[in-house]
Amino acid sequence: MSRCKGLPSRPKRTKYSHQFIEHLPDNLDDGVLYISVRYATAAHRCFCGCGREVVTPLHPTKWKLTFDGVTTSLHPSVGSWSLACKSHYWLQDGRIDWADMFTDEQIKAAQSRDLRDQVNYFAPPAIAPVTTAAEKPKKKSVSLVEKLLGWMGVKW
Repeated sequence: MSRCKGLPSRPKRTKYSHQFIEHLPDNLDDGVLYISVRYATAAHRCFCGCGREVVTPLHPTKWKLTFDGVTTSLHPSVGSWSLACKSHYWLQDGRIDWADMFTDEQIKAAQSRDLRDQVNYFAPPAIAPVTTAAEKPKKKSVSLVEKLLGWMGVKW
């Protein structure tokens, strides 16, 4: 199966560079992953060569960015499901590792997982039922003498 429905006459990239920026530039350069920490967003032109902009929001339910002081990586893979090329690749340590293209069924399953992850992340925490004083079982009060006799093994 083809890895991309992009431009078959152009070789796909195998490496990328990164730039930390505050705001995305109006025109993204080919082969550059732009990262705005302030806006928790990364963006690039699709690495297949189709020229479309790919935006990856950085968030616990979306993509995680790692920076080792020299290179960057995004996790999980980038699947450009809404683009005509439907490119699918991993961005790891400045390398582009091309993955097999997903089928329509795989895309739907991935989108369903993404939606479930977001719903679970933003769902309010489960609240334990509130018990009123009237509902709590009453403990028999034990006097100090009864405790002492109990410790000594004397039945009262």
